[in-house]
Amino acid sequence: MELNWEFDRYLASIYRSSGYLHCIEEIEFIDFKEFVGLEKEIALLCQNTQSFLSNRECVNVLLWGARGCGKSSLIKALLGKYAKEGLRVLQILKQDLQKIPEIFDYLRNKPYKFIIFCDDLSFDRDEKEYKALKTFLEGSIEAFPKNILIYATSNRRHLLQQFHDENEIFGFEGDEDKIALSDRFPLCIGFYSYGHKEYLEVLAQCFKKSNIYDEFAHIQQKAINYATQKGSKSPRIAKQFFKLYQSGLIDILYKERE
Repeated sequence: MELNWEFDRYLASIYRSSGYLHCIEEIEFIDFKEFVGLEKEIALLCQNTQSFLSNRECVNVLLWGARGCGKSSLIKALLGKYAKEGLRVLQILKQDLQKIPEIFDYLRNKPYKFIIFCDDLSFDRDEKEYKALKTFLEGSIEAFPKNILIYATSNRRHLLQQFHDENEIFGFEGDEDKIALSDRFPLCIGFYSYGHKEYLEVLAQCFKKSNIYDEFAHIQQKAINYATQKGSKSPRIAKQFFKLYQSGLIDILYKERE
């Protein structure tokens, strides 16, 4: 595996399973002002990241909870806010977690601060990647790099499913494994489902940003109907509805019902 990353030119990269870093030229930056109802979550994440950049005490972070509520988007917002202070982000997929020790070797002495971003992280009973994650978080003889943090997102509070059959045979071994993995993230930030009000606030922001807020009042009921059909009022669903509205597809979808 040969890794190359022009840190001055590229703010982020993605590790590809074939063994190289894909440096990202087009990054989707997000402003913290676009988030609704996440003031505490943003404050926690920013404080930890600022401490990291200032060489103060900081910790690895697990962002867990309801799907589509902004967990991954917060990482993009962090990069936009702190890139000028030397922050860089490397995204890695679950199946490549065993490569992180080699990535540590590559990044350890670089004059930048790195967040290794693991998105949508969870493990089923037959997946063994969680043991690699558990080891390099706090189980190695080598010290964790001072210029690297792990920020992971998951829909689960405990990343590892409970192994019922193992519990029956070996007592609490399955639970201990599950808890030991989550315990290696000192800061766990929970995200919860949005309600009717928050959903419409996110959607209103989309209309304001596109200078078509005068159209918002006429579309709210369709937006609510769409969220009901999708089974979620998350920011992701609000933004999906807005894209459908701008494309003209919403009018077609609901034409026969009016």
